[in-house]
Formats: sequence, C-alpha cells, structure tokens
Amino acid sequence: MASGILGNSDLSANTDTSVYAVPADTYSVVTVSFCNRGSNTSNIRLAVSTSSTPTGPDYLEYDVSLGPNGVLERTGIVADATKEIVVRSSQASVSCVVMGIETAVPAS
Repeated sequence: MASGILGNSDLSANTDTSVYAVPADTYSVVTVSFCNRGSNTSNIRLAVSTSSTPTGPDYLEYDVSLGPNGVLERTGIVADATKEIVVRSSQASVSCVVMGIETAVPAS
C-alpha cells in the first residue's frame, strides 16, 4: 500500500481535475493541500466523488477564496475504494497535492 504523496497536479483554470483515485479493495486517509502561487485570488473546489464529475453532495469545499500566495489544507479525509479526489480552481496558478496513506480493506 502506498503512503506519502498519492497525487498532485498543476491545475488548469475552471477545469475539474481528478488528482487521486482510491484503488479497489482499499481505503485512504488523506490531506489535500492547495497552493496559490499567483497574484490573484482564486476560488477553490474540493470534492470526494464516485466520478471525475462531482455533484452537489460530493463537495467538501465550494468556491472558497484562496488569496495570492495562500494555502488551503483539508485534513482527515477518509475515502473508500474507487472514490476520486476532484479539485478545481478559477486560476491556473494553483497547485494541489494529495498526501496520505492507503490501507487494505479487511476481509469480512
């Protein structure tokens, strides 16, 4: 099972990006960190979804303002098998890193 950085992306503006997908028969505990490297405020979205196109109840953060040179970090996210961490930024100067640990689902 993997641990450490599980996924990262330099985000394109106004585009949903699946940064990490939990493998089958696994669950993950992750931290998602956004870094605005630009000089303009960006609106950030973060979802845990069954697909790369989140719907309303999937969102943990929705159009949260992230100021220039700012950081937004969301910790303690538990995602079950095949869920995707999907992110979005209104500016292209934002990067996202998913860090955590994958754990095998115990046999029942």
